Amino acid sequence: MVEYLQSVRGITNQNVLNAILNVPRHLFLDSSFLEFAYEDKPFPIGSDQTISSLYTVAFQTQLINAQPKEKILEIGTGSGYQSAILAQIGAEVYSIERHRNLHIKAKNILSKLNYRVNLFYGDGYLGVDNYAPFDKIIVTCGATDIPEPLLKQLNNGGCIVIPIGFQNQKMTLISRDSSGNDIKKEYENCKFVPLLRDRE
Repeated sequence: MVEYLQSVRGITNQNVLNAILNVPRHLFLDSSFLEFAYEDKPFPIGSDQTISSLYTVAFQTQLINAQPKEKILEIGTGSGYQSAILAQIGAEVYSIERHRNLHIKAKNILSKLNYRVNLFYGDGYLGVDNYAPFDKIIVTCGATDIPEPLLKQLNNGGCIVIPIGFQNQKMTLISRDSSGNDIKKEYENCKFVPLLRDRE
């Protein structure tokens, strides 16, 4: 799996590869998908949401160059797998989820695996203003534009990775320099569930 991500999919960040190797992805999936847990595919996790493919998780994490001790905000906790990858790297993770049942499930599995993640139930579009600013922000759902509240919660020198687009989404990285100027760079096409407002 790790060799495939490295040699075939071009993931080179060693922190990311080590985290993928050490986080048990099968524990974040429904039992009916256990035998496929380490295939590079997304899987449903309930509430019309999915756990991203291994490559997508690795690629987004590599794009923000997640580092130990960085304060990272994740929008869309989902299964909790991406949170676990960031925590495994050693980041200080804050993650928000709008679906109560997914929030509860993620809380249980992350606690069981002893990953210290700050989890919130709420509207991801608004971020987690009380704990801002963040060094990095990773958005695991597609948006038509970059939510202004998230831009306001980003540190100078930080970055946001987010899928942008309606039907044709592009993985997008917004890097902020030390003076507060934002630089946008688009990467490959992608397909994510939409970033929805409010919570349920």
